[in-house]
Amino acid sequence: METLKGVYKKILRETDTGFNRYLYSNIDWKNRIIGIKGPRGVGKTTLMLQRIKQDMNPDDVLYVNADDIYFSEHRLIDLAEKLVQHGMHYLFIDEIHKYKEWSRELKLIYDYYSELNVVFSGSSVLDINKGTSDLSRRVVLYHMYGMSFREYLKLYYNINLPLFTLDDIVGGNPEKFEIETPLKKFEDYLKRGYYPFSKDPGFEEKLRQIINITLENDIPVFADLPASMGRKFKKLLAIIAKSVPFKPNMSKLADLIGAGRNQMPDYFKYIEDAGMIAQLRDDTGGIRGIGKVEKVYLDNPNLIYALAESESDTGSLRETFFMNQTRVRNQVTSSTISDFRIGDRTFEIGGKSKGRRQLASAEEGYIVRDGIEFSSGNILPLWWFGLNY
Repeated sequence: METLKGVYKKILRETDTGFNRYLYSNIDWKNRIIGIKGPRGVGKTTLMLQRIKQDMNPDDVLYVNADDIYFSEHRLIDLAEKLVQHGMHYLFIDEIHKYKEWSRELKLIYDYYSELNVVFSGSSVLDINKGTSDLSRRVVLYHMYGMSFREYLKLYYNINLPLFTLDDIVGGNPEKFEIETPLKKFEDYLKRGYYPFSKDPGFEEKLRQIINITLENDIPVFADLPASMGRKFKKLLAIIAKSVPFKPNMSKLADLIGAGRNQMPDYFKYIEDAGMIAQLRDDTGGIRGIGKVEKVYLDNPNLIYALAESESDTGSLRETFFMNQTRVRNQVTSSTISDFRIGDRTFEIGGKSKGRRQLASAEEGYIVRDGIEFSSGNILPLWWFGLNY
């Protein structure tokens, strides 16, 4: 355990506390077991270490990575017992999905050691979801998305903007805040602003590595599929990248990647849960994730530039950004008369010349235009919708 402590203290010293992600203040840290799930690369590890460094007594905490060689010979529950014996109260576990019996042992830790609080994260949303059945009444799970445009402005330019609800945005409230060259900053955000590590050297290569690991390792392991499926997932994502937004023809796509047609909806769901694509559904049943899939997008604009820069479509970038940013706090569904629907509001996305024709029959419709800084009636700037988390 002393070796684990040494690694933990070194990592903690190197943790930057100058910028906290949006989720930091949304977590109720008083819960006994907290799970932070989300795609690779969105900052889950940093968030946990910042919590320790900023708000806790580091000597009352142990942070470990579940992939550490220590766990090849030791169990999590035995480590928990040692911490309690030493009078410690907090265990932070990173990449917990890499520990085989994580769900069962966390349940036992919760039941046996009431004095110990656990915070864990997983690099893949897939594995976290898979293991929560034993913990459904014990763990509080949070989903962490990549950076909003509002967070990007803070990280890159130290511009502090308040959080705007959808009501604020359609009401024109962002107009009250002056931002120098917002469109230039917005253009850069679309290329490299969604992932917190975008300030690091070699961002593009690191993002490609995340894509490869997610498709070749995370999904096959979660779904108990042969490793060879990783190549098919990569081929499928490449097809999606060049086609989005589109309504998938499952039979045609199955033929293209050499897979069974009946398995395709599951494959799409795996890739979506892993943070690689987003599926726009209708409002069937009124429950997120239940409706019929109407369109498929890449998850965020950075992925478009990484996977299909030479073939990227401006319209696709705009729609991808809108859906990616608004889904965090709203249920976004397809619209029969326009691009998107959120509650009773209808949104048509386009460039400077986008007209109002599609919204003629809308109860409450808005034109969301790229390339403009200010609103005019029901015409709203696209970049505003990146300020809602």
